[in-house]
Amino acid sequence: MHKKNAGHSNNPLFQTEKSALERNSQTGYGLLETNVRTILGRREVKGMGTPRQSKIFEAMQRPDFYPHPVTAVDEQETHISKVFLTGHYVYKVKKPVNLGFLDFTTLRKRKHFCEQEVILNRRLTQDVYLDVVAITHKDGQYHLAGPGIPVEYAVKMRQLPEESSMFTLLQEGKLDVHVLEDLAQALAAFYKRASTGGSISSFGSQEIVRHNCEENFTQTEPFVGTILDEQQFRLVRDATRSFLDRTGRIFQHRIASGKIRDCHGDLRTGHIYFTDRVQIIDCIEFNERFRYGDVASDLAFLAMDLDFSGYPEVASDLLNAYVHYTDDQDVFTVLDFYKCYRAVVRAKVNCFRLEQGGLNNKEKETLLNETHRYMELACRYATRFCRKAVWVVCGMPASGKSSIAAKLARTLGVKVFNSDIVRKQLFGLQPGDQMDVPFEEGIYSKEATSLTYEKLLMLAHEEIKQGHSVILDATYSRQQHRREVIRFAKDMDVNVIFVECKCPEAELKKRLLERKSGSAVSDARIHHLPQLKLRFEPLNEVGSEMHICVNTEKSLGENLQQVLCRGYILECRQTERIIQKIPQYMSESGES
Repeated sequence: MHKKNAGHSNNPLFQTEKSALERNSQTGYGLLETNVRTILGRREVKGMGTPRQSKIFEAMQRPDFYPHPVTAVDEQETHISKVFLTGHYVYKVKKPVNLGFLDFTTLRKRKHFCEQEVILNRRLTQDVYLDVVAITHKDGQYHLAGPGIPVEYAVKMRQLPEESSMFTLLQEGKLDVHVLEDLAQALAAFYKRASTGGSISSFGSQEIVRHNCEENFTQTEPFVGTILDEQQFRLVRDATRSFLDRTGRIFQHRIASGKIRDCHGDLRTGHIYFTDRVQIIDCIEFNERFRYGDVASDLAFLAMDLDFSGYPEVASDLLNAYVHYTDDQDVFTVLDFYKCYRAVVRAKVNCFRLEQGGLNNKEKETLLNETHRYMELACRYATRFCRKAVWVVCGMPASGKSSIAAKLARTLGVKVFNSDIVRKQLFGLQPGDQMDVPFEEGIYSKEATSLTYEKLLMLAHEEIKQGHSVILDATYSRQQHRREVIRFAKDMDVNVIFVECKCPEAELKKRLLERKSGSAVSDARIHHLPQLKLRFEPLNEVGSEMHICVNTEKSLGENLQQVLCRGYILECRQTERIIQKIPQYMSESGES
């Protein structure tokens, strides 16, 4: 069972006591729509309703309106729809509104988007979205799928038990790890079959992503200094711009690898149910722009929702399972970026709701605190995706370091510096030049090795100065040299991750023997192995918060997944310690 992160119980970012206002915002059947829909900043709602629709809603409140047994009707409302829960079925009616990014003003349009809602949501549900039913009028009476002229349309859904929602299961501490696996598999299968290519893929481009972010900041800026903290806003905005400026290759790669899809668009715990299968409801049907995008952005919405509610471990477990089923290992390169974007969207929409008024004092206070928490969360994500890291891929010769380092470099889009190449360049040799010298003599003397590791740190320094993370591929058998890296990372104010590569001695011998007939850059051979083993000092000085150990007998893909998943967690933890020391992350009330 997954339980709430107790370590965050006093942190406003992770408080989860829900007011009625917050509980409504977490329930499915469309009640989350208002939290994401106001994307374009056009907040004037045109045509909030008509006299006819008001009469229809009055009729739908009565149990005898329905052609099936109904004891009581539970009515729920958003800015764009009315939802009637009857026990067995749910009926959702769209209001005749125009918000700029959606237009439900005519009956024909409302019918069309009802049909789209059914079609699109059937992608992630089974036997939930049943039909679009007409509401007719005859002889002064309104009927559901009855005689007369159609005057309105409703989406008919099977009502899912609230106790089976992910939100409720989390709140009650009943979410089992197996259902997370089921959810990861369901999402993996959905994204695999979701439409992609052509105009859809363009929504993952650096230009469109930048446009969406800048639009977000433009619409949020009027609230800076009143609702939002100026330092927090500028930190998030500047970090976002910096990330976009230097990561064009990552966005291109996401497009090329088919990761831009026709997604859900509003993926979060209140929309996910676990019945006899995973059911995910309430995708965005009214605007393709809000649905098309990187699958990482879709997942980021759910991960951010889990972080916000105090379940970061659940988010981590879900993402790890997702990567396992999809092999989408570079999702971690953009995850915090999209989580930050989603958190700012939530903060912005809350600002709109506060500006519109109509809230009592308690609701206003709750919404204000929630908004501050979203911006604090956005700051955390922004700091994480902008904070650089030194990755040290170390271990015995022939342990598989270079293969992992090279694959990690391609995934992260950073440079890798190999000690064998750097060493030979220092002494005027070509990487392919073979040097058969006694152990720890010549270019492998202790002095030469110290010079090599000094040069590695100089190269790392240049990369970090240019705003990039870096990978060092070297044995790092001595504690002294590893401590120098840790000091370097502290001085440069960057994260540091040691990836220790290990495999059984028999496998080491096999790989070293294979080098006889190969053209390896490394000069380590089988006869060096006893001395190399004696020389290698355990990584006792490398704490668990910066240490990943991989068994390189496993496949390169498995190793990379472990490194990326675990590395993401360790970077988050290292960054969190830095964040706790920065005053601007604290709310005005002084809470942290």
